[in-house]
Amino acid sequence: MDQAIEIYNLSVVYSADKKPVKALDGLCLDVPKGQVFGFLGPNGAGKTTTMHILLGFIAPTSGEARIFGTNVRHSIARQLIGYLPEHPDTYRFLTGKELLIMTGRLFQLKHSLLHSRIEEILHQVSLEEASTRKIATYSRGMMQRICLAQALINDPELLILDEPTGGLDPIGRMEIRKIITDLKNRGKTIFFSSHELSEVELICDHLAILSKGKLVVQGPRTEVVPPEENLEKFFMRKTGNL
Repeated sequence: MDQAIEIYNLSVVYSADKKPVKALDGLCLDVPKGQVFGFLGPNGAGKTTTMHILLGFIAPTSGEARIFGTNVRHSIARQLIGYLPEHPDTYRFLTGKELLIMTGRLFQLKHSLLHSRIEEILHQVSLEEASTRKIATYSRGMMQRICLAQALINDPELLILDEPTGGLDPIGRMEIRKIITDLKNRGKTIFFSSHELSEVELICDHLAILSKGKLVVQGPRTEVVPPEENLEKFFMRKTGNL
């Protein structure tokens, strides 16, 4: 199976109190195309560091990461990615539609394509009726969805989502799950981190667990997690908390 993400021997070392600290320690990881991939680990395991390397925000100390075969340091790789941060926020004085118009112009989308794309995305995230309202009036779940719509404006092949259901009520989580499933059905690859392990069980095809900067396990969820364990118990055991 072709890979959307390939990570080879990735290490990140930084200094804390004049002592070297390894945020990532020789991480190797493959994320298959067209899959929903759960990227799991306790706080401080290295998940956000890995995502920031994939997004080009930081450079690794050593190792390499590729997006659809292209090194993440090349700008063309970043054009293939849509990103939803853990705590999304945006220009609250704009309407939802104005935000998407601004984002589309930053991607230099043609006028005719931009407006049809916006209508498509607003339908996809169920915000058509709220699109002319100021974002300041949006609920937490609506804010999450308009920021996800913003990440989708350039029709990326890979979505990197950091805690996409964090802080949402059951209805909000269900709405995000529906969007993720729809994206997968359209052939997109979704790489997401989450502490909501019950959510991961519902939607992910593959998973990887990190602990202290090292890969503990990776593979198809149904093959990796024993049938006698749920994901939470498996996670606790693999991270040394059980």
